Amino acid sequence: MTTLTVDGSVELTIRDRDRTSPYLLLHGGGGVATMVGFADLLAERTHSRVLLPTHPGFAGTAKPEALTSVVELAHVYVAMLEQLDLTDVTVIGNSFGGWLAAEIALQHSPRVSRAVIVDAIGIEVDDHPITDVSGLSVADLRALSFHDPSKAPVPPAGTTGPSPDVLALIGYTGPAMVDPTLGKRLGEIEIPVHVLWGESDGIADPEYGRAFAAAIPGSTFTALPRTGHLPQLETPEELLAALLDR
Repeated sequence: MTTLTVDGSVELTIRDRDRTSPYLLLHGGGGVATMVGFADLLAERTHSRVLLPTHPGFAGTAKPEALTSVVELAHVYVAMLEQLDLTDVTVIGNSFGGWLAAEIALQHSPRVSRAVIVDAIGIEVDDHPITDVSGLSVADLRALSFHDPSKAPVPPAGTTGPSPDVLALIGYTGPAMVDPTLGKRLGEIEIPVHVLWGESDGIADPEYGRAFAAAIPGSTFTALPRTGHLPQLETPEELLAALLDR
């Protein structure tokens, strides 16, 4: 694990599986732990360089006060790719990370060649709103997030209330976790995009995912059976096969 200072003031903690062609993995509100296993799997199977940063403010990491939006965070990651002199980067993001991957694609960086958006949030879709998870019990949240709730990680004993990572998430997205301008702006993406969605996602349902894909010119959409909101945890092999199939 390494720490890199980007844009002069933003410290990024990065797990870097350094192989060949680069991938940038972006975790969601559940924190970096939701992506660690998949980062290892992706690096092992593809012999690729896989970077997995912890978003500033998550897991107790430092976050500049001025860093308050998803667009600003996307700029930080584009600056990181510049600093590391990476090219032909595939950006993969889940949930909040999917929204962030879309914002990175909208930066039109020549260093990013492709984006994979997995069960993202961020747009407004009539009749298919993102589920309001505030106040839900751990059991209810598991039921919404997983096709098979028994596969959900067990939270630490005594865990109550919003986690620090959820509070960090809201610091970027706001309580509604949507940007009313994002759906329209997605039409400006120019790189290939593959949208992957769990058929059993109870946080943002598959119709929400299809609307996300439909807003991006030339994107492809793949539904993942027996999978909820976190494919990289619940069905990692299926997720890997789907993203490598395009």
